[in-house]
Amino acid sequence: MEFRMENDTMGTVRVARDAYYGAQTQRAVDNFPISGVTMPLELLHALALIKKSAARINNENGVLTTQIADTIIVAAQEVMDGKFDDQFVVDVFQTGSGTSTNMNMNEVIATRVNELITGKKDGKTPVHPNDHVNAGQSSNDTIPTAMHIAALQGIKFKLIPALHRLHACLQSKADAFKDINKIGRTHLQDAVPMTLGQEFSGYSRQVELGILRLNALEDRLSELALGGTAVGTGLNAQPGFAAKVIALIATETKISFKEAVNHFEAQASKDACAEASGALRTVGGSLAKIANDIRWLASGPRCGLGEINLPSLQPGSSIMPGKINPVIPESVIQVSAQIMGNDTTIMQSQSGIFELNLMMPVIIHNLMQSINLLANASQVLADNCIDGITANRRVCEDYIEKSLAMVTGLIPHIGYDRAAQIAKKAWKTGQTIRQVLLEDEILPPEVIEKSLQI
Repeated sequence: MEFRMENDTMGTVRVARDAYYGAQTQRAVDNFPISGVTMPLELLHALALIKKSAARINNENGVLTTQIADTIIVAAQEVMDGKFDDQFVVDVFQTGSGTSTNMNMNEVIATRVNELITGKKDGKTPVHPNDHVNAGQSSNDTIPTAMHIAALQGIKFKLIPALHRLHACLQSKADAFKDINKIGRTHLQDAVPMTLGQEFSGYSRQVELGILRLNALEDRLSELALGGTAVGTGLNAQPGFAAKVIALIATETKISFKEAVNHFEAQASKDACAEASGALRTVGGSLAKIANDIRWLASGPRCGLGEINLPSLQPGSSIMPGKINPVIPESVIQVSAQIMGNDTTIMQSQSGIFELNLMMPVIIHNLMQSINLLANASQVLADNCIDGITANRRVCEDYIEKSLAMVTGLIPHIGYDRAAQIAKKAWKTGQTIRQVLLEDEILPPEVIEKSLQI
């Protein structure tokens, strides 16, 4: 590999000749060979949008010449389009402010701008990563701003649409199964009858409420820290700079972003991200509950509950021919577990000290992973599982007839204690509740029939 020499305030650093990043990025690569996992692309593209919008306002304010601003805009757009994704090489487990990632962005854009202007891949001339690309900004306000942009875009435009699809599938099954009677279950024991449609309506409502919880996050996530610079005072940012930049970001993203009400809160805490993670954890828990239920309902095919059939997607065993497993629900349950772990990490990361949270990279890594996992799992659960579920009506109805819980409907006629005696006799003799009632002539046949109806 060929190298070039790049300088920063600490000296000279050897950088790969073809790289667009510079000395500060290379130092971070050398300092943090931790996980091999780099920052989420959604965060990086949001950060590029900030640089693009800031360049336009810095030009309007006379901070940047038109040529430099316009070329920064071009280079930043190229980053947003994914042209330089491979140039963002800093590990997630880096400096807690994300400064290394901000400088990675500044250096890539500056080098690309200089290449566009001069034809040479120079990291600082005529455009400097700090003086020009980062003008009016600090890592301490750009990274939390990019975090909110990336998270809210992911929730609004990827996760919520996937959940709407899942909700529609579940509601469709609730409607299709509304006339299929089945036994209810509490504590994994027989309970009173219900319909399969009612059971699925509960799942549908869980997802619907999850969407409402996620929608409620927008008010907090739409507040952006930009303009606070180093500690929240706005040092070196021109008056009105942040509001104008955020207005451009809002227009481009079609999200009503706004400047933070209090910049000290916006930089010192990550409460909005923690709130978002909590909502994601709740939705993940909902999906785990749904996935667990449907795999139990489909258990069998001959020695389980077998009330529903799941689509057969792949062989389920390397040793048992013909075995088909509920692979999609199992996948969703694992996703839920991962999201819960991510939330634990994010809550641990809330321990910011004084004017800055110092675990921002790991917060956004976990938050974006949760958003993407939940969106993908919701789509897969809807398309590859829920949409293809069919009901076993006869199995459902047979369980009702055999259930001891059918005695519950007799309580208004014979009381709780007498009903319990009937249930015990049915269990001991292997009879159904109906058979015991008719054999012992406890009630008239027409009362029995009416009482045992759902």
